[in-house]
Amino acid sequence: MSDTGPANPVIPGFHPDPSICRVGGDYYLACSSFEYFPGVPLFHSRDLVHWTQIGNVLDRPGQLRLTADVPSSAGVYAPTLRHHDGRFWLIVTDVREGGGHLIVTATDPAGPWSDPVRLPDVPGIDPDLAWDEDGTCWCTVAGVSQVRIDPYTGKTYGPLRKTWSGAPGDKAPEAPHLYRIGDYWYLLIAVGGTERGHGVAVARGRRPDGPFEPCPANPILTHRSTDHPVQNTGHADLVQAPDGSWWMVLLGVRPRGGTPGWHVLGRETFLAPVTWVDDWPVVGEVALDLSDLPWPLVPGPEEERRDDFDRNALRPAWISVRDRPAEHCTTEERPGWLTLRARDGSLDAPGVVFTGRRQQHPSCRARTLVDPSEGCGGLAVRLDERHHYAVEASGTEVRVVARVGPLRTVVATHPVSDGPVVLGLTVTDPPPPHGPCTGPDVVSLGYEQPDGTFTVLAALDGRYLSTEVAGGFTGRVIGMYAAAGTVHFDWFDYEPLTS
Repeated sequence: MSDTGPANPVIPGFHPDPSICRVGGDYYLACSSFEYFPGVPLFHSRDLVHWTQIGNVLDRPGQLRLTADVPSSAGVYAPTLRHHDGRFWLIVTDVREGGGHLIVTATDPAGPWSDPVRLPDVPGIDPDLAWDEDGTCWCTVAGVSQVRIDPYTGKTYGPLRKTWSGAPGDKAPEAPHLYRIGDYWYLLIAVGGTERGHGVAVARGRRPDGPFEPCPANPILTHRSTDHPVQNTGHADLVQAPDGSWWMVLLGVRPRGGTPGWHVLGRETFLAPVTWVDDWPVVGEVALDLSDLPWPLVPGPEEERRDDFDRNALRPAWISVRDRPAEHCTTEERPGWLTLRARDGSLDAPGVVFTGRRQQHPSCRARTLVDPSEGCGGLAVRLDERHHYAVEASGTEVRVVARVGPLRTVVATHPVSDGPVVLGLTVTDPPPPHGPCTGPDVVSLGYEQPDGTFTVLAALDGRYLSTEVAGGFTGRVIGMYAAAGTVHFDWFDYEPLTS
């Protein structure tokens, strides 16, 4: 989605657990989505660095039902995307009671995708699909365990058996991907957990079910105990570039501020080069500047900064919390407006009616024109139910509300004229002086005067909307919500202030 020069992350913001496949000159990539609906964002690229979201794989209730009892950071985990026998295949885990692994297919990756085939006899998370020369389909899951399956029915053949799981004592062996490359089958896994100790390890064997020989240089990628600006590197997938060279997509984070460093955008998708030495993959630098790539770049369409809500359906980048019933979220009730009808009240509630987009830049500005004449709602930065900041309008008052853990408070209020009002927020660097306790950023919330002057009602420390404070696996999402009644939004602007 980059509209500037080629740089890492190639897909910024809350886009973790990337899985990639190549079909001719086209690349497709899928990510985890957790408690958000629609699930599993899907991207397209021609050059591995410019990505455009073309849809969401799980985009209807018949494929995915995330009820109010699904906690934040549960839901949809770690897809694997592959192309086999003329079809796209995606396997993913629905982490909830009665969920489990599911497989969906499509002939066009933009959709529609099929109803799911479920795998009730395969436990775990992070499922992978690989086909051998005989057409046998192997499903490998975190742990690391493996079983043969029929991907059309979900039936398993034989017992689930343990395979190579990294070095003895490795934390959280997960994210397995199995490939046939040259004379070997390679089993690529993540180790160390998805925090600062995250890394990538690999083993190889002559058969898809092993035995596997571990690489003597494991982990082949980790930034643990380094001062690299990209940390938590892991959960990788391999692909060949347009020039035939090998590359790896992986997740990483960009911590900011003092100690211990806070990442607020979530786990993002990065690109790194891979060479082969003695039939082992060797991972190069996760460079922030990708301007020296040895193949032609094919930039995609420039992202539109404003959404006027003049389409019948929302753009694929818009996501909601757990579900999006038409009776609570629609662009058809008032043409040219997004209408949100409240259900469970404030952002503290698991059933809040919220529609947002991922924050993708360390500094940014968001604004929306809201008509609160029939209710109460506004603009929010959300990490989860217990960690969010919002500026909301109700009647002739605007107020800033902050929720941090068990504490919820109205930080500021201000009277405004009756009628629609522009609400806004900016995310910027913290002011000097900086020290070990300096947070990652400052979130300023307020409203616009009729002459366009932005009035800041509160400037809040951004560390409290970070994974290091809140826990979990997601990142910030900025969007609109309804806390009571019916609220209409005429437009929404998102403007990056830095990359």
